[in-house]
Amino acid sequence: MAWIYLLIAAVFEVVFALATNATEGFTRLGPSLLTAGAAAGGIFFLSLALKTLDVGVGYTVWTGIGSVGTVVLGTVIFGEEMTVWKALAFVLIIGGVLGLKLADRLSSARPSAAA
Repeated sequence: MAWIYLLIAAVFEVVFALATNATEGFTRLGPSLLTAGAAAGGIFFLSLALKTLDVGVGYTVWTGIGSVGTVVLGTVIFGEEMTVWKALAFVLIIGGVLGLKLADRLSSARPSAAA
């Protein structure tokens, strides 16, 4: 369930970033309220995920998914430029996130040394 919470937290992170862009320096009420709500939602679901995930893994995955999602949607919604180098960097981030997920699964499958 922690990974589902983490995915929900990452969606809130993307909404937070995109809404912040639309606040125009927090001068627009609607996007400003959405930004605050998305920030609170992201932190809430991240905290649920961190009940069982290591903070290093959880936070890294949260920011990684949030970063990639923000760049993809920023390109689609705001017409931001996507270069080959940016795309390669995001592929590396996605690979790192998948690697952390696999590492978490492998470490939880092994009996702990303290047991």
